[in-house]
Amino acid sequence: MIVIGLLAGIVTGGVAYFIPWLPDQASTQAEDIDEVYWFVAIICAIIFALVAGVSIYAGWKFRAPADDMDDGSPIHGHTGLEIWWTAIPTVLVVAMAVWSAVALARAETLPDDPDEYTTIEVTAAQFAWSFTYPELERTEGELVLRVNEPVELLLTANDVIHAFWVPEFRMKQDAVPGIQTRTVITPTKEGSYDVICTELCGAGHAVMRAGVRVLSVEDYEAWVAEGEEGAEGGGEEGGEATGAEVFASAGCGSCHALADAGTEAEIGPDLDSVLDGRDEESILTSIVDPNAEISEGYQPDVMPPDYEDRLSEAELDALVAYLVETAGASR
Repeated sequence: MIVIGLLAGIVTGGVAYFIPWLPDQASTQAEDIDEVYWFVAIICAIIFALVAGVSIYAGWKFRAPADDMDDGSPIHGHTGLEIWWTAIPTVLVVAMAVWSAVALARAETLPDDPDEYTTIEVTAAQFAWSFTYPELERTEGELVLRVNEPVELLLTANDVIHAFWVPEFRMKQDAVPGIQTRTVITPTKEGSYDVICTELCGAGHAVMRAGVRVLSVEDYEAWVAEGEEGAEGGGEEGGEATGAEVFASAGCGSCHALADAGTEAEIGPDLDSVLDGRDEESILTSIVDPNAEISEGYQPDVMPPDYEDRLSEAELDALVAYLVETAGASR
């Protein structure tokens, strides 16, 4: 029975390991985490197959004849067997805990020299992410990283608990109102990925996503320079965000469809329809006091009522002007 169980466990563990269940690895943390995951998963698969294999074999081998109505033989225990099935799981659980602790410590370690990593402030709000780059004095609705450079993400939330997760990076961390949490990522593959909120945060939770771009050093410097040129060209206002940028960073597109922005969400009303004929004052009211007037077919208390606190007066003005212009263009 033990031989059959071990063979079943080895086969099951091997099959589980060679099937590509997980997303691509795109960070050094993903490599460490996947090693722990597979260590635990294969142990669990082997133990499950061992127990199931022994149980099935024993049920078939030692089944009683149909006409046997006698009680089974009394069993008083087996000291040696009990020692083994206590000692082995203890060793395995300790091994899992130690490996996990080592992997977590490695994943959250930053270089001693601050010049060797970047710090980015991540803010979550229903239902959008925004990323502030202190060194660049910029806030964007997109996370842009240099390949092979560690980055420390400092997370907080404006309203409810959210959770930051990029599947290819593996690292997941809650964003909690009133406190600052952190996580570390060292991206290893250039490309585009998605930030996903993995904490149920309201009606727009399913669409609370943001883009991530991992760039080469040269492309990252070009992105930085492009942003600086845009700021210098901002006129007297010195690089204030445009209405389209506010629309993206504030998460409007997570809930509202707007042709000009290329969004198709259906949690809130279609802005191309409801903005038709609206003036600036009524649009501003809909943003800062969304329950003042509810479109037919939609529920109150879904849109967060604190955009007047989240956005500056200049950002609100830019957003309203953008929506007025967009509504005019769509008619």
